Amino acid sequence: MSYCILIRHGESQWNLENRFTGWVDVPLSPKGEQEAKAAGEKLKSYKFDRAFTSKLKRANDTLRFILTASNQLQIPTEYDIALNERHYGALQGLNKAETAQKYGDEQVKIWRRSYDVPPPKDKTELNPEGYSESLKDTAARTLPYWEKKIFPEIKNGKNIIVAAHGNSLRSIVMHLDNLTKEQVLELNIPTGVPLLYTFDAHGTVVEHKYL
Repeated sequence: MSYCILIRHGESQWNLENRFTGWVDVPLSPKGEQEAKAAGEKLKSYKFDRAFTSKLKRANDTLRFILTASNQLQIPTEYDIALNERHYGALQGLNKAETAQKYGDEQVKIWRRSYDVPPPKDKTELNPEGYSESLKDTAARTLPYWEKKIFPEIKNGKNIIVAAHGNSLRSIVMHLDNLTKEQVLELNIPTGVPLLYTFDAHGTVVEHKYL
């Protein structure tokens, strides 16, 4: 038996401001720091062999707060862009409520929650390359990384923590829970709440729950 903790970073400053964040490297808000510290207290009794996180500091800092609480900062940690939040394209930096007023609630929900519809790809100051990702696009980088780097550790009996983002984790949860494209539309992962997956010796999920 082994386990993997998935945790979305604590509230970021742009979560607080209700702005689309994506790949913009914003810090945790004061509340987000408290959420990360609270998660660390919940996880003090869990011992990890290895940690994985994105290249963005809101996830990195969340992981640091958690590992500090249990004196595990010394464990091997891998930072990879594969675990970054999805790229929100032309929406990055925009206020979500104002965007909904402009395009409609239903369209914004599709951009935020659907599986295969990417946000607008217009070039902006925060997105000069004119790039964006759907959840399907995010999964195309996140799941190969999961299969190559993280899951083999779990199958080898290692206990793992992954600190990442709402959509990179949605793609992993969709995979682990065998969710359909319709089901994932309603999937939201809260900030700073540890999600525990327990695996048997064959790498099959036997339990998953929020802590």
